[in-house]
Amino acid sequence: MIAWLSIALGLLTALAIAADVKRNPQHMAIMNITWPVTGLYFPIVGWWLYKSIGLKGHGEKPLWQGVFVSTTHCGGGCTLGDTVAAPLTTLFGVTVFGSALLGHFAGEFVGAYLFGILFQFLPIMSMGDGNWRSALGDAIKADTLSLVAFEIGMFGWMAIASVLWLGMEPRPDTPQFWFMMQIGMILGLATAYPANWWLVQRGVKHAM
Repeated sequence: MIAWLSIALGLLTALAIAADVKRNPQHMAIMNITWPVTGLYFPIVGWWLYKSIGLKGHGEKPLWQGVFVSTTHCGGGCTLGDTVAAPLTTLFGVTVFGSALLGHFAGEFVGAYLFGILFQFLPIMSMGDGNWRSALGDAIKADTLSLVAFEIGMFGWMAIASVLWLGMEPRPDTPQFWFMMQIGMILGLATAYPANWWLVQRGVKHAM
């Protein structure tokens, strides 16, 4: 019941943010997707974060908030990639060294990386960089460390959850799996924040 409640609240939070974003589009178009995705894995709190930080314009936020928004941007791509890859990994029976859990980690990392780079690539192109090779290179530089940090937090939690609650076998057809994924994504956001701070401080990416 707790798992179903958390999933339902996540969906409601995402829908509420999506409805508000439609009325008040974000300055950067990709954030119109990022904020609802944040609500998906961060029920209720995601709405508060969106309202208290997400509606502030560029330059109106202190640095720590700008870095946090940049981290949610990374988290949005990772979350979509992980969410798409998890059932596909199970469907195709992907394993690594005979382990379904490691197979999930590998499949989800690939999915997260593809979506994560796309989330960086599209805004860079929209800001007037017509050279897609240059934009792709900048996207890889900006997102790789952040994405790895996010996945470390999420995979670490999912490894613990698999031992304690999921019976070592990832089951994307159960609410328990997605509830554990919600928690993992929140922890991923936490582990990605220092990486984003470091990247912003060195000018590799910008606070949003």
